[in-house]
Amino acid sequence: MGVVKRGLLSGLQTTWTLGKIIFPITLFVTLLGYTPVLGWIASGIAPIMNLIGLPGEAAIPLVIGNVLNLFAGIGAILSLDLTIKEVFILAIMLSFSHNLIVESAVATKVGIKVLPIVAVRIFLALFSAFVINLVWDGGSEQAVYGLASATQAAEPTTLLGMIAVGLQTAFWGVAQLALVVIPLMLVVQVMRERGWLKVISQWLSPLTRLIGVDRNTSVTLASGLTIGLAYGAGVMIDAVKEDKVKKKDLYIVFIFLVACHAVVEDTLVFVVLGIPVWPLLVIRVITALLLTIVISRVWTRLEKRKESSYRKETAYDH
Repeated sequence: MGVVKRGLLSGLQTTWTLGKIIFPITLFVTLLGYTPVLGWIASGIAPIMNLIGLPGEAAIPLVIGNVLNLFAGIGAILSLDLTIKEVFILAIMLSFSHNLIVESAVATKVGIKVLPIVAVRIFLALFSAFVINLVWDGGSEQAVYGLASATQAAEPTTLLGMIAVGLQTAFWGVAQLALVVIPLMLVVQVMRERGWLKVISQWLSPLTRLIGVDRNTSVTLASGLTIGLAYGAGVMIDAVKEDKVKKKDLYIVFIFLVACHAVVEDTLVFVVLGIPVWPLLVIRVITALLLTIVISRVWTRLEKRKESSYRKETAYDH
């Protein structure tokens, strides 16, 4: 029972830590959705939409998806008349860059600075959209959305109603987090104490070698790949402390995960848009691998050069 108690306590502590971030942010951005602010932001970036092959109104799902979450962005896409190519470009952009506020705030608890992570995600979204628009000549047919419709519940018309919806959304966000994090931390605690995490490390060792990080990052990688940055943050926080992950490896892993996290869930949700989702998965995985391999190699070379310079200076002083 000791391991169960320790796992549950770890899950509750992590839920409390993350809940203090997620609840106020979710409440704030939900209330923000009832103001003209998101519309103003969308209008401001609409002029650059043509550069990536999108109409001006496509700025709305991009803003909503980045400020709120992936599901809200997809819901906004369902309300627009777009071509297959435009829907695919929006899907690939949102797969790289969504839920920026919450996921970035959570990343700080792992020990990551917000600015480089946000910059990488936005760059990947814009660059991928630009390349797809440049190389893809097809997709001009009207998109036919698949498993969902654009029908939405009636929105509140009073301030109290908006606050009530915001509180409800924030509460259920934390509750959903607890339902995922607490049992997950329990499982991780059992796996750690019984040595099963070493097996995961061995399974992921080819990936860790490829992107140039130590094997002790495997738990962080596994949680981010399967359940995402927000829900996986609890495991990541615990793994970083327990496994003593180096700062460089932590940044490399997170750069990989911002391009390629929750690969199954975040890919399958795009099925509702009626587009082929396997290219999304392939693009995300390849981009994540190439980006992290390059950054890891450059970082290692800079470290070696710095170490070599330090040795020369030390030898000269003596």
